[in-house]
Amino acid sequence: MKDFITVIGGANIDISATMSGVAIASDSNPGHVTLGHGGVARNVAHNLCSLGHEVRFVTVFGNDNFGKLSHDHCQQVGLELSMCVQVPDSRNGLYLCVNNRYGELVVAVAETDIINNITPEFLLSRMPIIGNSKIVVADTNLPTKSLKFLIDNCTMPLVIDAVSTAKAARIITALEQSEKHRLHTLKLNRQEALAVSDCETIPDAAQALVEKGVENVYITLGAEGVYCSNGTIKEQFPTVATEVVNATGAGDAFVAGVVHGMILGEAFPLPAHRGQRVAAATLLSQYTVHPDLANFKI
Repeated sequence: MKDFITVIGGANIDISATMSGVAIASDSNPGHVTLGHGGVARNVAHNLCSLGHEVRFVTVFGNDNFGKLSHDHCQQVGLELSMCVQVPDSRNGLYLCVNNRYGELVVAVAETDIINNITPEFLLSRMPIIGNSKIVVADTNLPTKSLKFLIDNCTMPLVIDAVSTAKAARIITALEQSEKHRLHTLKLNRQEALAVSDCETIPDAAQALVEKGVENVYITLGAEGVYCSNGTIKEQFPTVATEVVNATGAGDAFVAGVVHGMILGEAFPLPAHRGQRVAAATLLSQYTVHPDLANFKI
């Protein structure tokens, strides 16, 4: 077994706008706009690399300028990209978000159709390498059939980030269609958890997910912390107090911290504490990954 982590999913260019005052609907609002690098899987991979892990990243880049920009930056931060490809005549993934004056997300639009090129056949050709990973992380930007393939073929722990309410349902469908009907770890936020479970409370949502085959559930609750359940252990940890400069990427940072804790051998639900610390560091930065994460005590 090699000591590397494989991360599979989207790599986007992020356009992030933060308003400087109270939002005025149907009007131009003053604020600050940044161009950065994102994608849930890319953010997780970047964070893990910053935490000192060897990370092999699996994604598809567009053959436009954004694609080249994204590819080059992934190389610069230390991600191993031998399993990636550039898709002809395709635009790279893009993510546009608007935050309020407190750095909290108001609305976002993601164009990630290019990720549909990560098919089961695409993954099958890379399984000789993926299969040697210590942990595999994926996001639900992947098509349902590809998520099902990973569930059925990963013998090591598989960690999934639900990404969004619209895409979280893919992992439930993949679980239902899989041969194993078991997933090691799933991270969702409040809205995602309630939506995919059809429950009204977070404890009920977590229990429903465990009954669907998720072994370890982490539900992030913003200022209320994180709820963790494996059906037997059920704990809610308070949030880590910090200033919020930009909330984009905090959930992805949490996943990276959880995986970091798993690599260190921590038993559920203790990795949640590391997840919270990485997320808290990310909230302090205008970028989706804190550029000085290695200097934080995680």
